[in-house]
Amino acid sequence: MDLVELLNYIPPSQLEYQEWVNIGMALKHEGYPCDVWDSWSRADTRYKSGDCAKKWKTFNEGAGSIVTGGTIYDMAVRNGYTPNRREIKIFDWGDEIEYDGDAVIKDTAWLDTSRVIEEPKELNGTDELRRYLQALFKPDDYVGYCVDARLDEDRGKWVPANSGVYDRTAGQILEEIRKHPKDIGYAIGDYNKQAGVWIRFNPLDGQGVSNANVLEWRYALVESDNLEIEKQKALMEELRLPIAVMVHSGGKSVHAIVKINAVTDQDYREKVDYLYRVCEKNGLSIDKQNKNPSRLSRLPGVERGDHKQFIIAENIGCGSFDEWKDYIEDSIDTLPDIVSFSDLDELPPLNPVLIDGILRTGHKMLISGASKAGKSFLLIELALCIVSGRKWLGHECKKGKVLYINLEVDGKSFYHRIADVISEMGMNEKPPGLDVWNLRGQRASIDILTPRLIRRAKSKGYDAIIFDPLYKINEGDENNASEMAKFFNQLDHICTELQTSIICCHHHSKGAQGGKFSMDRASGSGVFARDPDALLDMIQIDPRDVGKSLEEGQSAWRISSVLREFKTPDSIDVIFDFPVHRITNDLKEAKPMGGSDSSINGKRGNATKSEKAEEKYERLLSFVENWDEYDTKEIKTKYPTLTEAVEFFSMEKGYSKNAIRLWIKDHDDLQVIHGAILPK
Repeated sequence: MDLVELLNYIPPSQLEYQEWVNIGMALKHEGYPCDVWDSWSRADTRYKSGDCAKKWKTFNEGAGSIVTGGTIYDMAVRNGYTPNRREIKIFDWGDEIEYDGDAVIKDTAWLDTSRVIEEPKELNGTDELRRYLQALFKPDDYVGYCVDARLDEDRGKWVPANSGVYDRTAGQILEEIRKHPKDIGYAIGDYNKQAGVWIRFNPLDGQGVSNANVLEWRYALVESDNLEIEKQKALMEELRLPIAVMVHSGGKSVHAIVKINAVTDQDYREKVDYLYRVCEKNGLSIDKQNKNPSRLSRLPGVERGDHKQFIIAENIGCGSFDEWKDYIEDSIDTLPDIVSFSDLDELPPLNPVLIDGILRTGHKMLISGASKAGKSFLLIELALCIVSGRKWLGHECKKGKVLYINLEVDGKSFYHRIADVISEMGMNEKPPGLDVWNLRGQRASIDILTPRLIRRAKSKGYDAIIFDPLYKINEGDENNASEMAKFFNQLDHICTELQTSIICCHHHSKGAQGGKFSMDRASGSGVFARDPDALLDMIQIDPRDVGKSLEEGQSAWRISSVLREFKTPDSIDVIFDFPVHRITNDLKEAKPMGGSDSSINGKRGNATKSEKAEEKYERLLSFVENWDEYDTKEIKTKYPTLTEAVEFFSMEKGYSKNAIRLWIKDHDDLQVIHGAILPK
């Protein structure tokens, strides 16, 4: 793919600094010379000779993350580039289908562009100017405009030569039009017909042209030249933007003066941010400099080279910004209706049971456990039990189809794992209904994976989709409750769209787990324990507690459940005898390893002083890891302080600031910085 061609769809003037840098890094990674980046960057007014070459030398992939040509491709697509199927095949996972529920309501591919914008043969300049001023300004409003222009040779375009006029009112200009209705020059002065004329769409105070001189924040400019001009107009109309005046710039863009009517500068910024976000999501790439309330736009009624600047439409779309925002919110509102319980004639049927006593179809299940517990093999066993209708851990499974998304193991090795488990389970042949998606080494974050998974699996009718392991699709901070809530919402979206169950595995937090409740053992935010409909936790137990011994390579595990839909069953003890787990009833009295009530040598007695300290530390660790559940303050803090920890454990002996500092010093999980307890 020719990245130079794609750069034609990415105006450098619309990019933030880091976005501009990413373009350079991608070009260097793909083997292009610095001259390509430099030549493209010249179209930006911020361009300075030598900047690209200096920055180019600092790009060292060994020192940080790699930016590839895919970054340029994605930005070009967002700015209107349409790939064909041949080009799509270059990318590993097919075409881009981005799921984003925020403000995407129109598809530019289906816009009606049959109505051509016709340039008037004869331009009545004074009438155009009068209509524009009456649409936007009150008679006593000061209006800023600029007729003086200079040619920017580097950019090859005409630009304003100075601040222009800003001490005349709309009423004064309209009076000049009344006196001289055939000559716009009497109203605004002579102008360069190659350059056109610029005007500021918000009223000024008559003292200058900066943002500080804007008297009222009435309007914002929506302008984009990444689409054909008929598509720009059609999309603005389809979005029902509250447009006071729509002007043809005489160039490649439509200038829409949109009603904002903000009460403060902060209100203006927030409304314009929302406006631009909606436009961007729907295919209008906006120059970020247009956010400026004193920004210049194109004045209708004048010539610009071989074309004219003229009014296309007035007062179209919604009547106000608030009315338009309500329209957008209603358009993207996919939430179900509110239901009156008393109106229900009968209760709706529950979702079918997938795993008897454990999980229903369309719900989520998480298996958490330590390393070497054989979680992946347990999931393979579950997948085979579902597709064959067998029991899993003593629970009947509804026979159905399963998609196993393998994110960690080499694909060839994974197939051998399945074959080994089939053999150990005594199956005579490979049962139908099990599909595998090997994604090891692929970029498979939940945001990228969700739309592609939904597209590929829509017609498959899977009863369950297994993610192994969960952390491979999570690019957020697993200790951040807000980020993890969004992550699990994506899983819910998959469940809803595909009417399937989601089953996945997750690792335990650091440190010994024996003294914790099963819900507290999974690493990260408490969301991992609260969100799934079924949580199954695996903790290692010591057979020597009951005088048992295991064969070499075997290990014993206790699986306990926390369920939302079913009564909590008794724990199940299993022997992991590679590659399968076998239920055992001989270890009911065995204790979890790594807690104060269990010791490696199998001897039992009163806990020693060091064991009590270890137990307290484990409880402190659980407190820090689940801080978001305990923090009840109005202004939330990311991590607890020593004082808050001591207060939390105030009813128990042994928790002092000094004791906590000593425990932390002896372990590798936590650290104290400025009085706050943070994970390392």
